[in-house]
This record gives sequence, structure tokens and C-alpha cells, in this order.
Amino acid sequence: MSSKILAQQNTKGILKEFDLRYTACRSEILDLLNQKAVALSHADIEKNVGAAFDRVTVYRTLKTFVEKGLIHKVLDDEGGSKYALCSEACHRSDRHHHHDHVHFKCLECGETSCLEGITIPAISLPKGYIFEEANLLVNGVCKKCNTGS
Repeated sequence: MSSKILAQQNTKGILKEFDLRYTACRSEILDLLNQKAVALSHADIEKNVGAAFDRVTVYRTLKTFVEKGLIHKVLDDEGGSKYALCSEACHRSDRHHHHDHVHFKCLECGETSCLEGITIPAISLPKGYIFEEANLLVNGVCKKCNTGS
């Protein structure tokens, strides 16, 4: 579900589509991720939703969104995780994550974004190994920070 599609639907409708009941916390986090259009850490999300929800509630909401295929985890180069909205291609019709896109972290502003159009090359594993998920994080300077272009 791309941000563009998400923006055209109301939060209650999206939660219903993903078989989630409406709560204020779910609504606020979903709206936040839609507005920012970049991957956010748990701390970023807590800071933005304010004191209205405790840390555990935010954590459980993020965990539920990941499990339902509404958002996905982005591994950070600092050992943490960030969260971003899934695109339609991410979960296709089976609601299982299929992240074959590259994530980009800007060394200037620190923002991490999904580069949907750039796919991770196919990986051929040795016999006996089972592929689950691949993550590719590219570090550099985003076009917003690249004042030279």
C-alpha cells in the first residue's frame, strides 16, 4: 500500500482492510507514518505521538502493524530498526512481506527512505538454505541534502 493510496483512504478504512480494530494509538501512528513518508524509529514515533501513549502501547502497535503487513522494519546501520509503510508490492495479495527494494539512509539528515524502484538482486543460496528476507541499506546523501545538483 503506497503512501499515495494510503492518503486517499481514511485511517478507519485502512485498519479495517488489514483486519485491525480502530484505536487512537493505531490511528495516530498510521497517520504519522503516512505524513512523514520516511522510515521512523520507535523513539521518533514516541516523540511524535507525545505522551498520549506509553512505550509499550507504541511497541505493540508497531509489532501488530508489521505482523499484519501494513508496515515493515528497516534495519539501520546503527543496529536499530525503523518502520516504514508497506507498498502494495511489498505484501501483494498474501499479506506476507516481500521486501525486494533498497533502503537509503542519508548521511547528512539521517532520514531513511524506501527506494521502491530499485530492487535487491536475486540471491542464489546453497542447497539446504531457505531464503526468508533480504535487507539492503545504502548510505549516501539524499537529493534533498545534495545541494550540488
